[in-house]
Amino acid sequence: MNNSNNPTLEQRFKLPIILVSIIVPVLVAILFSVKLKDFGIEVEPLSFLPPIYAGINGLTALLLIMGVIAIKNRNQKVHERLMTAAIACSVVFLVMYVAYHMTADSTIYGDIDGNKVLDATEKANAGPMRSVYLFILLTHIALSVAIIPLVLITYVRALANRFDKHKKIAKITFPLWLYVAVTGVIVYLMISPYYAN
Repeated sequence: MNNSNNPTLEQRFKLPIILVSIIVPVLVAILFSVKLKDFGIEVEPLSFLPPIYAGINGLTALLLIMGVIAIKNRNQKVHERLMTAAIACSVVFLVMYVAYHMTADSTIYGDIDGNKVLDATEKANAGPMRSVYLFILLTHIALSVAIIPLVLITYVRALANRFDKHKKIAKITFPLWLYVAVTGVIVYLMISPYYAN
């Protein structure tokens, strides 16, 4: 593809990137609050999913690191495949995450008895780690929304062979995406003792 066509490719993807960046978080928020049981659909909670999607977050982090190593070694094809795989993992994570939350109630950090109420004793037992958990969770959620357009723009700039612009935005996208992937694993490890049996 010659460089004169590249801005056109970026322009063609501008509106889809904006739409996806708005629709995906809104749709996830809506689906997160929807429980299948509220519609009379009795489904066992998909309690096997959290460790799987936490593992997918870990795999995403690994793919991102390997992708950066590949491009630093000037292996563009491997870099492209690894980044595409990281995007695919993020999509699979999102589907599993929504599916789990549509079948199970949210888990509260520190809720030892699993009654969905954090009493004073449980809060005291959780101590300052509850604040650490909430900070990690909130930054994870906020940045997971923010990286959607960043990932898409970064990817489209590579497709358009605008590697100067791709590299510039990738320096922002990579650490934020890596943070989201790693904190996804950390959030799971911190909350997993409180999942209902």
